[in-house]
Amino acid sequence: MAQENITFTLPDLGEGLVEATVLEWQVAVGDVIERNAPLVEVETTKSAVVIPSPQAGRVAELHAEEDQVVPVGEPLVTFTVETSDDAPQAGIVGRVPTEEARPARRVRLKPPTD
Repeated sequence: MAQENITFTLPDLGEGLVEATVLEWQVAVGDVIERNAPLVEVETTKSAVVIPSPQAGRVAELHAEEDQVVPVGEPLVTFTVETSDDAPQAGIVGRVPTEEARPARRVRLKPPTD
């Protein structure tokens, strides 16, 4: 098995927010973390929120200090993960899903007119 580094960036937290402040890391470099485990607590102008890990793996690097402001899209953490050539790619926040994994579009029907 090979190892791959995957960097997770601060996601768009909605409502036009462009940055967040790191309040508290829930992990440290070297920790092994499961997908969806608490990763980092951040604060926006709207609220504080705990961001779950999008990836299982070992924490290789934290890209921000506590109390640091991070713009959306900037690196937060890098994971080291085990990979094999025949394994499918994990669903990672920020990656575009393949056509097979992409959900069908919703079609809005117009109400009948009388």
